[in-house]
Amino acid sequence: MKKILNKFPPMLMLAISAFFTALPLVITELGFLQWISVIPTALVLIQSISDRETKLKKMYGRGLIFFWIYYAVVFHWFFYMYPLDFAGLSNAASLVVVFVACLGLSLIQALISAVAFVLIAAISRTKIVGKRPLLTPFVAAAVWVVTEWFQTVGWWGVPWGRLPLGQIDATLLVRSSAIFGSYFVTFTIIAVNFLLAIALMKTDARKLGATLAVALFCINLALGIAVTVSYKDSGETVRVAAAQGNVSSSDKWDADSLDKTMEIYADLTESAADNGAEIVVWPETALPYDLFNNERLYNYVSELAREHQVTILVSAFTKDEESDQLYNSVIEIKPDGNFGETIYSKQRLVPFGEFVPMRELIMFLIPPLANVGMLDEDLLAGKDSTVISTESGDIGCGICFDSIYETLMLNSVRNGAELIAISTNDSWFSDSAALDMHNSQSRLRAIETGRYVVRSANTGISSVIDPLGNVKEELGALKRGYVISNARLKNDITIYTTIGNVFVYMCIAFCVAIVVIHIYQKLRNNKFIKNS
Repeated sequence: MKKILNKFPPMLMLAISAFFTALPLVITELGFLQWISVIPTALVLIQSISDRETKLKKMYGRGLIFFWIYYAVVFHWFFYMYPLDFAGLSNAASLVVVFVACLGLSLIQALISAVAFVLIAAISRTKIVGKRPLLTPFVAAAVWVVTEWFQTVGWWGVPWGRLPLGQIDATLLVRSSAIFGSYFVTFTIIAVNFLLAIALMKTDARKLGATLAVALFCINLALGIAVTVSYKDSGETVRVAAAQGNVSSSDKWDADSLDKTMEIYADLTESAADNGAEIVVWPETALPYDLFNNERLYNYVSELAREHQVTILVSAFTKDEESDQLYNSVIEIKPDGNFGETIYSKQRLVPFGEFVPMRELIMFLIPPLANVGMLDEDLLAGKDSTVISTESGDIGCGICFDSIYETLMLNSVRNGAELIAISTNDSWFSDSAALDMHNSQSRLRAIETGRYVVRSANTGISSVIDPLGNVKEELGALKRGYVISNARLKNDITIYTTIGNVFVYMCIAFCVAIVVIHIYQKLRNNKFIKNS
């Protein structure tokens, strides 16, 4: 191993490893790379752990290099947003925002994630792990899991780049998510890579490392096969459609284009209804107005639903009566033209798009970034995963950013959702890889919850996804039309829906237990020495 590290500098190995680990998230057909791409990083970490002269500060720097490159690849699509003229920004201001968004967001994610390298090294240098080198891969995997999970905690974390998303086209390898959640897939990928790294080293543990790597991969695969074999496509059938008007962000917010937008969605809804659709889902803020305070739009959607005898899930704004601020919401319009009483409001707002965190500081440091949003004031975040009870069944909703947070969809199912509808506006991404990456998130949510997902995107990708993560129907980028398919209203519950992120808590407990035992042993040894 020393020869490898001498021939290839650690920073180069980390950079190459980060690039090829992130690449499958962009090109999912390359998912197999993730099962070996972390090996160079593992070799660097294992060598650093054994070399006590390598300080934890240096470990943090190496983690920073890895994760900054990793997330720069993941978030490369920000450059497709240039220019931001639809947000009223000049080309120069757009360039600043795009660079800050891509490299800045990548850096923020890296600054947090790099702590993982420090924790892996610190825990692996304890005696309990030092005497058992085969524990290091499992320590690394557990810490990596916690790092991914931590991204869901606050606004600073954007769980867009989770490792399992690179495996989404090899669905058998992610279907274990229906049992332990997608974090188990992350654990498996990292542990396999570290075990294979040990197998490459000239140590007594190399054979056992290789054996454990193969065994762990096979366990994950076997769980995926078990989920597939045990799946029953039961439940009442409902015909669902997702409308895709292909109205760009610049046009959608233009008041002069409202008539055209209304015509487009009326035609799509009529056509879907004529083809048997019972539920038609519209994309995020298809009508970017307060629907309850706009009589013309209120009557428009009411008459449209009544005329075609279809349930329409319209995404528009609703107003909070107390604060007078707006929510980004999904509203049910029933086949009789009446509005449903239950409204779902987006829970996870997009930083700098729908609200500006630390607004005063951002205004001082990067004024264009504070002005990139389409609205004059911050939106309000929804408070819970409200389920909309339609005539066809109980629908759990998600709006755009919501779909990358697994607990929101879990809560919908726990609240009785039989089907999940996701409305999103991905027109900001043009036809970049971000469209597929975002759609992959919905595929993962379908597997985790065991629910059909109907996804309506303003400019694509719109899709209908089954509970095994297979895309039944799909309409690609920058096209106008709709997808329509039969879906099942599911009442059965996946194991993951029941236990939630217990596996994450087990990883935390595993790491904490090692630290506690280490501290206890040190205190006991010190006490023994003093008594002697």
